[in-house]
Amino acid sequence: MPVHHEAQGAGDVTVHKIENMGTLGNNGYIVVCPETNSGVCIDTPAEPEKMINEVQAHGIDVQAILITHGHQDHLAGYTEITGEIGAPAAIGGPDAGLPPSPPQRNLSDGDTVTFGNRSIQCLSTPGHTEGSTCFLVGGFVFSGDTLFPGGPGRSRSPQALQQELNSISGKLLTLPDDTYVYPGHGPENTTIGEARRRYTVFMSKSHSADLQGDVDWLNT
Repeated sequence: MPVHHEAQGAGDVTVHKIENMGTLGNNGYIVVCPETNSGVCIDTPAEPEKMINEVQAHGIDVQAILITHGHQDHLAGYTEITGEIGAPAAIGGPDAGLPPSPPQRNLSDGDTVTFGNRSIQCLSTPGHTEGSTCFLVGGFVFSGDTLFPGGPGRSRSPQALQQELNSISGKLLTLPDDTYVYPGHGPENTTIGEARRRYTVFMSKSHSADLQGDVDWLNT
């Protein structure tokens, strides 16, 4: 079942977190402006009917479908969701060739996407893929596979890991401590403050120059 998180205060949005989309435990999100019921979808994993049903059940007017990066598990429901919902799709420019059909918009760092009375900011965070993008609105950041509660997303080379670490330290860990982090997989969320604490532990240790793959902030 979807998880609903209501954020209060200035710049508030309603976040619908849809867990366990597909066999890899992907998360899909719908972020809604409460005054207008306009929103954006974030990622299009398998079992697309879960996201489509959530949109329809709440009568959400979806303005855009935002993709955090171009890996297949985040695109497995792309055709169905874009076709049924009908909103334009957008993805970080370097990943634009990866969806099953071309997105309507290629995103760059600092771009904004408006829905109702809210705007979501695009943060280019290459490393997991070249086009990886996180989405910031109010006190929430949707981190895709760039940042998880336990560490960075899986990297395919030492160079990619370093690029990802640079993205995390330069774009995400500069956000306020109480910024809530919604990742691309799993039931657990985190905060920037907790991520910074764990990142500091990781950076205080020496690591092999060929480190890559799955990295745990506290245990690697």
